[in-house]
Amino acid sequence: MNYIIPLTEITPRDQPRVGGKGYALARLAQHGFQTPLTYCLTVNAYNDYVGTTGLRERIFMELNRKDFKEMRWEEIWDASLRIRNLFLTTPLPSPLQTELADFFRASLADKNLVVRSSAPEEDSARASFAGLHESFVNVRGEEDFVHHVILVWASLWSDAALLYRQELGLDIEKSAMAVVVQELVVGQCSGVAFSRNPNDETQAVIEAVYGLNQGLVDGVVEPDRWLITRGTRRLVHNPPPVRPSCFRPEGDAVALVEMPPELAAAPPLSQEQVWQIYDMALKAESAFGAPQDVEWTFDQGTCYTLQSRPITTVAADGQDQRPWYLSLRRSFENLKRLRRRLEEELLPAMTVQAEELQKQDLSSLADADLAAEIERRHEIKAHWVAVYWRDFIPFAHGMRLFGQLYNDALRPADPYEFMALLSGAPLASLDRNRRLAEMADHLRQDRDQAEKIRQGEINALSPAVQQLLNDFLSTYGDLSCPVTGGQCQQGPQAVLHLVQELAAHPPRLVAVAPASIPALTEAFLSRFAGAKRTEAAEILDLARASYRLRDDDNIYLGRIEAQELKARQEAHRRLAERGLEVPGDLPTEELSRALLDGTYQPRVPEKKTTASNQTQIRARQLIGQPAGPGLAQGPARVIASFSDLTHFKHGEVLVCDAVDPNMTFVVPLAAAVVERRGGMLIHGAIIAREYGLPCVTGVPEATSLIRSGDALTVDGYLGIVVIE
Repeated sequence: MNYIIPLTEITPRDQPRVGGKGYALARLAQHGFQTPLTYCLTVNAYNDYVGTTGLRERIFMELNRKDFKEMRWEEIWDASLRIRNLFLTTPLPSPLQTELADFFRASLADKNLVVRSSAPEEDSARASFAGLHESFVNVRGEEDFVHHVILVWASLWSDAALLYRQELGLDIEKSAMAVVVQELVVGQCSGVAFSRNPNDETQAVIEAVYGLNQGLVDGVVEPDRWLITRGTRRLVHNPPPVRPSCFRPEGDAVALVEMPPELAAAPPLSQEQVWQIYDMALKAESAFGAPQDVEWTFDQGTCYTLQSRPITTVAADGQDQRPWYLSLRRSFENLKRLRRRLEEELLPAMTVQAEELQKQDLSSLADADLAAEIERRHEIKAHWVAVYWRDFIPFAHGMRLFGQLYNDALRPADPYEFMALLSGAPLASLDRNRRLAEMADHLRQDRDQAEKIRQGEINALSPAVQQLLNDFLSTYGDLSCPVTGGQCQQGPQAVLHLVQELAAHPPRLVAVAPASIPALTEAFLSRFAGAKRTEAAEILDLARASYRLRDDDNIYLGRIEAQELKARQEAHRRLAERGLEVPGDLPTEELSRALLDGTYQPRVPEKKTTASNQTQIRARQLIGQPAGPGLAQGPARVIASFSDLTHFKHGEVLVCDAVDPNMTFVVPLAAAVVERRGGMLIHGAIIAREYGLPCVTGVPEATSLIRSGDALTVDGYLGIVVIE
């Protein structure tokens, strides 16, 4: 079968086979645009590959472990990574391998290439998929060509693409992927042109950078920008950016290189070239009958059109989550900058803010001042929650960036083998647990003191334990529960209760890092040489920071939340003295008003109740995601509210919606962890692996199908929970 069509032979009837990007390029060429040498690998190649190898069924099996609508982004990340590894480890059928090899040797052997996605629904008026599927620049050699075609196919199932398809209501099971293969044009400058500004329809926008477009697309290189009034052709060059670097081909990769001073001082486009690109964008708009987003490059005075897509409109109701989905995917350079911002600015600022709030004597405030302070702390928390979603969550992509690089280099049977290289990091939650274990060790050695504490004689603490307790409380607080309306044990007694339970059993140590880590690390780094090896080592270091912060971030955020909670608790104490009992989850404005107005009766939100069917047949085997290897048995302890943690006993299986890092102090007591939310990157899975505990995540309705006391067998290898 002939899977490959030259751009010049594509007709309208070929659009479903060559995809949106391929067909758009063919139309550009037919309208006289200068385009690079281009071929399209049709969807037939993809369909034959996934059909002949049985890959299609395995993909749908991964996606059907759980209702897609119930999957959080962490779970979708994991499913996408597993599917990507299926592509990496599934050889091409012999006929397809032969045709691709023959085509490459005949037409592309002496060329550097760009391998781009071109799904049938891509670059349409309804769905752009901009940045959601993969494109690879500066691909060289037959083996790399075939490898990157497979990676483009795999990107059909990227987490961002899956979320986008779900949001648009596209049929995932009918998805397919064509591939555009272009000769790489190494332009002196490159950019994009919007024939109509998405933010102002009276304007067009042109952005340009020196070198390749990758820096502009990734947000690493700030572009020069020109605004053009469409009616009057009035041209405005925005204040020029700093131009320290640009992306250029280097060997068989693309590298960020320093700009020569003479170029850095001048804009990448002359005014004549700006008008040339503007006219090209208007011509593309006319050719397609709709405003276009055109990618271009200038090489030796010739302007090449690389691709063109319709400008899709962002939803005006604020419900479009596609920009946020896309923000989770970051380049290495972007992640390095984000790491500096987190470590040098945000984390220190959060620490200072929490310490400043902690020093304040809330009991000395008048009611009006306390009400104002509650409002202030609520706003402070809201600010840091927004920062958490904007900056901290995207940094978790550092782990996946490393995982993809590791899997591409080694193609292991286990797509999560790379996680072994990330464990053993100095996590804040592990440090907190270490301090609790120190207190427990003292009680194991002094049984008389332990018995007195058990009987409520807090004053029986030895000076050493008292110092450890004081240090713990000043650093991590008193294990107070979040504002949920439930009652929970608070203060030093809550800490000592947990310490007593820890002291009654042998200590659980953090799992020793596998002896294979040095060998795995060297096996990974040995696949690279020179500058690439250095970069691979840097990506590993970044991934370890990402892994550490993925757990630590909520500890930092929890310290801010704890200070808002303390102000609310002070308000509850005062209202209780007046005989007014209000729920812990009372909205902030209601709580403040109750403080200020002695006659005000707060509006208590109605609790939604769900009727339960006591005769419902319970499933005996629950399927989830394997997130921590191992096999364990024990009675279930279902955590419906924070107060349930105070009843946790040694050897129980922790069953919850999700393990918050502020809850992980009970993990050393657990036999295993089961969570409704899923993913290898969620906090519970990270801590379970650090302690070597079996962990299954993404179990639908785990907290309702499992009851406290149920005898469970947790299989962290297969992702199965059996209710005995």
